[in-house]
Amino acid sequence: MNPAASPDPRHPGEAADPDHVMTAEERAEYERLRRHAAVRHRRARRAGACLLLVLTLLLAPLAVVAAWVQDTVSDTDRYVETVAPLASEPPVQEVMINRLTDRVVNNVDVGAVTDALVRTLQDSGAPPRVVDGAASLEGPLRDAVRTVVDRTVTGVITSDAFQQVWEGANRRSHAAVVNMLTGDREGALTSEDGTVQLDVGEIVDQVRQRLVDAGFDKAAAIPDADRTITLFETEQLDKAQDAMRLLDVLGAWLPVLTVVLAALAVWTAPAHRVMLMITATGVGVMMVVLLVALAVLRRAYLNSVPPAALPGDAAAAVYDTFVRFLRDSTLTLLVVSVITALVGYLYGPGRLARVVRTVADRGTAATGRALEQAGVRTGAVGRLLADHRPWITGVVMAAGALALVFWNHPTVGAVALVLGIALAVLIILGVLAAAGPADRAAGRATQQATP
Repeated sequence: MNPAASPDPRHPGEAADPDHVMTAEERAEYERLRRHAAVRHRRARRAGACLLLVLTLLLAPLAVVAAWVQDTVSDTDRYVETVAPLASEPPVQEVMINRLTDRVVNNVDVGAVTDALVRTLQDSGAPPRVVDGAASLEGPLRDAVRTVVDRTVTGVITSDAFQQVWEGANRRSHAAVVNMLTGDREGALTSEDGTVQLDVGEIVDQVRQRLVDAGFDKAAAIPDADRTITLFETEQLDKAQDAMRLLDVLGAWLPVLTVVLAALAVWTAPAHRVMLMITATGVGVMMVVLLVALAVLRRAYLNSVPPAALPGDAAAAVYDTFVRFLRDSTLTLLVVSVITALVGYLYGPGRLARVVRTVADRGTAATGRALEQAGVRTGAVGRLLADHRPWITGVVMAAGALALVFWNHPTVGAVALVLGIALAVLIILGVLAAAGPADRAAGRATQQATP
């Protein structure tokens, strides 16, 4: 019996003998325990990745909506950009024209005009037939007034000046509401201790100056005190301001939290590439769910608006205009998810992925050889690109992702532009790598053939 191959019984706590050689039974037990520990470790990682994935998918649509609401509510420029197209929507213009025309015509007392005309004719001794004819002019006169008013209002509503007035009015009103909700002291509308106050100091200054210019010298003594007017007091103002602060936090940090959870899910999973594909596919599915929810809400909104309050085409224009940025963001994230899942698949061992990579490699290699035969060689640069191709590809893809992250409100067009530039850069780098020295390919082949 070989003493070196036999188990060496020791007391607990003794140091292991470095010269001890494990027996076949000990080796089998060691391998079994190691496999068991590895399986337990993989199961724990898989469970953690699944939990992070579920959180990511639940938060993804909420993050998109929160970011959109936060942009629309707190950013005046974004709000004006949202509502600006309404001034040029024909259904909305038609509603404004009809309502303004009705209001003006209702304020014109056509009956009083015809009654005065009848009395004048009677006093002047006009024949009864003429007097009766004047009394029947109320209907045609009202139609004529409506025609003139409608033409005038239409010219105003459809003009470029109205577009500017519309944007300016929305900008001022939205800025005032934001100042009130955030407690900002800037602007005419402010909030303090549960009260909403209107600062009329500028108006007081203008009135005082006009009175002085008109000859009322004593108007210059109008005091500067009481330059604010309390519009209303409410106990709900503090709650509205708290909701605004919460919205700012959610709109800013919920998307970041969602991205971090998605990255942790991919990093925690044993198979990073597979989890990347699953996460991208899941986020894409959630974006489809959000788009379906927007369509359902659109139908519910149109059914809830009475036609007398707002015609169906005008209501549809209002809804589509207000949610168009949310819909664009959802479509953009859906496209990004599809592209991410596709890239993850193309890096895998699938048959189609191998075919695509082979075709791409052959195309760039053929182009590089053609340049090399034409006397265009990249030398050490081409060798560097060929030796570090995976890292360079990762850098290009990371640069494209960062470009989208720092893009202000990216759209599907922006994603297509960044993707096209990234693909063009990768193709150019592949061609440059293939146009290296002629002996590089032979050297690499020899190195691969050497055992």
